[in-house]
Amino acid sequence: MAKKPDAISNVSKDELLKYYREMLLIRRFEEKAGQLYGMGLIGGFCHLYIGQEAVVVGLEAASKPGDKRVTSYRDHGHMLACGMDAKGVMAELTGRIGGYSKGKGGSMHMFSKEKHFYGGHGIVGAQVPLGAGLAFADKYLGNDNVTFTYFGDGAANQGQVYETYNMAELWELPVVFVIENNQYAMGTSMKRSTKSTTLFGRGLAYGIPGEQVDGMDVLAVKAAGEKAVAHCRAGKGPYILEMMTYRYRGHSMSDPAKYRTREEVEKIKTEKDCIEHVRDLLTQGGLASDEELKAIDKDIKAIVNESAEFAKESPEPDLSELWTDITV
Repeated sequence: MAKKPDAISNVSKDELLKYYREMLLIRRFEEKAGQLYGMGLIGGFCHLYIGQEAVVVGLEAASKPGDKRVTSYRDHGHMLACGMDAKGVMAELTGRIGGYSKGKGGSMHMFSKEKHFYGGHGIVGAQVPLGAGLAFADKYLGNDNVTFTYFGDGAANQGQVYETYNMAELWELPVVFVIENNQYAMGTSMKRSTKSTTLFGRGLAYGIPGEQVDGMDVLAVKAAGEKAVAHCRAGKGPYILEMMTYRYRGHSMSDPAKYRTREEVEKIKTEKDCIEHVRDLLTQGGLASDEELKAIDKDIKAIVNESAEFAKESPEPDLSELWTDITV
């Protein structure tokens, strides 16, 4: 069984159902993407977000219109959580003209100016200075928008991260650095790659406050996110959130994940799964029935299946698209 419900007196049924639905959409979408990859309909790299859904859903719940987000290659969940259409995301994964980058960006490189989603980036850690740049633009414009800059525990060892920390604190930029610590940098356990007891703690050398958060608990993520964005909106500079999370699949679709035991993965699924946790809060708290949740699951599956059909039916880009959207 997943862990028992916490006190939920300060959260409504509608709010919990919203989180349940959004996390389930990401989970089912990623499962479908994995199927399409296995069928040869998605090429290149494909990094699934299964297991980590509470991080983006919780932080999006703490955001407001105008806030920005930028991340690395494990990015489909971020796209869906910020409101990008599942059909456009799936079409991009399959390299079709109906995708967000006209089928030319694929899994790692699609964007939505409308939803303030600035990528997916394939170079490890490269999005971190870009996130600070987005925050600099908002500070320059004098608004109170915040940029969520996501990166993993592997990227936390990259030098540009710490150059960015220094500049962000020096200029008091409104950026929330989100370390999605899923325990493994590709196939290397964090225990083998660093002696740091925490990753957020590295920011203290630059004067950046932060905290470690249970990234498998969407309510804990939302609460920490609200604290972080309040800090940024008050003009106090950046904040670091280290989200302790876990991915159930390999680093990418080509990774058999033999560097960890099946028992380890099953233990997390059984005891810490973020979707089952919210399900327990709803059912054991008397807020929703199994029938209600089954209806949501059925609806989500229909949305995901529709996105897959849209992707299959959308044509591939015309060869003339090779000469568009480029700088010469």
